[in-house]
Amino acid sequence: MTSPVSDDGVRSRQRQLAGDLRALILSGDIAPGARLPSTAELTRRYGVNNMSVTRALAVLKAEGLVEGQRGRAVLATDRRPLVVRASHYPQPASPGEPYPWISENAAGGRSGSSTLIEVGERPAPAQVAAAFGIAPEDPVVLRHQLLLLDDRPAELVWSHYPVDIARGTDLADHRRIKGGSPATLASLGHPLRNAVDQVSARFATVAEFVALRLPEDVPVLRQFRVAFDHAGRAVEATIMIKSAQQYEVQYDLPEPA
Repeated sequence: MTSPVSDDGVRSRQRQLAGDLRALILSGDIAPGARLPSTAELTRRYGVNNMSVTRALAVLKAEGLVEGQRGRAVLATDRRPLVVRASHYPQPASPGEPYPWISENAAGGRSGSSTLIEVGERPAPAQVAAAFGIAPEDPVVLRHQLLLLDDRPAELVWSHYPVDIARGTDLADHRRIKGGSPATLASLGHPLRNAVDQVSARFATVAEFVALRLPEDVPVLRQFRVAFDHAGRAVEATIMIKSAQQYEVQYDLPEPA
């Protein structure tokens, strides 16, 4: 007999129950199409009443992780996190070829596209200012876009550039850049060499929630990437936001030198 699940003492029992089931579904330990434990089993294991179980399952249904009707078995859906590579593309795309992020997803059977939301000079966020070695609120050139996979919002991206590099260039124009930002940076004498990522998780802002069409108050993954040119100067600082529940980030780590 399965042991009862202890109370974490902070969250409501229905949120604890939803959290445990969510983890099992997203990890594949509850397979697509598999039945979830019965209401009777869940009430016994968590020491809750039927209503708490019903509310926990309603949360998972709203997130698209389970399906079923009242009085019938509840099944796990096939919704699983999509794996996206944390790729850095220092080389410009070849003439006539789409940006590598789009090509890579096409090779994986998914349709990648982007929508440019905003371009212009804006005060530097604190983390960006620190990366560029400028004062907070000093101006930087911002390119803000929404990336889509199979026409569904996948990621919000804010790319920042020092004004002494980007002002008056293609990076400051409200249009797509052939070959992506690496092409323009290379043409300006700043070919990219490497990048450093920092990854964290938090809950979405209102704007992120709306733009990414999140189903519930689920966490998002925040990647902060600083790209350096061959002289070691930070020339691009990018913030990327995606649903932590809908996407997993894959890193290919290099072999030890």
